[in-house]
Amino acid sequence: MAVQNRLQKAEIKPQEQAAIYQANGMEVKLTPTLVRDYLVSGNRERVTAQEVVMFINLCKFSGLNPWLKEAYCIKYGDNPATLVVGKEAFLKRAESHPAYDGAASGIITFHEESGEILRQTGSFMMPGETIVGAWAEVWRKDRAHSTRVEVSFDEYAGRQKNGELNSQWAKKPATMIRKVALVQALREAFPGSFGGMYAAEEQGAAEPEFTAGDVIEIEPPEEPQPEKTEFSEPVPSANDARQTLFG
Repeated sequence: MAVQNRLQKAEIKPQEQAAIYQANGMEVKLTPTLVRDYLVSGNRERVTAQEVVMFINLCKFSGLNPWLKEAYCIKYGDNPATLVVGKEAFLKRAESHPAYDGAASGIITFHEESGEILRQTGSFMMPGETIVGAWAEVWRKDRAHSTRVEVSFDEYAGRQKNGELNSQWAKKPATMIRKVALVQALREAFPGSFGGMYAAEEQGAAEPEFTAGDVIEIEPPEEPQPEKTEFSEPVPSANDARQTLFG
């Protein structure tokens, strides 16, 4: 009687497909697991596979390196993920364009006492002024006229459900709205370089101050100390070594 050997086939898990591309002369490799575990700001457990793929494609086709914080995938609650580009990525790309010839930006305020609308460079404002918007201007060497943009504060300010400004827009309103004007002017001046790229502030959000991949220092548990004798020097603990190396 023939004996049949039934060998159980080992389960073969499909290898995760990676997107590999060049960004600023560096090779970048992104997989859904890497993005979900290290590059999602906020609630990474609720980010969907579709949102992860869209973020990878944004980075790949725009030549952005999310490890250098040039792009962010922001997920809060069950809201759709916000896929945005950092301001520094806009500026670096503009400066690398041979036609770029500089930019200027600032805020637009209303002076309550005089009733004047003031346009000033930068984000500085005096007491008695209310911020109402921002402006930006970009110059190209190959164009006779600059590209100038003005944006309204109320149109872009991020707000909570009760209508109040969220924490970032409440703390830094001038900085936030000025950034909106600048990236819009850059996008209009260089549509081929910035098409499809939007800053977090244009979505009423802000660039995360840290990402899921950042290291958070956790105080280690207290280690037992070896007994001292008059003939031996105390053995340094891991805490002592850490203090010596890093201060």
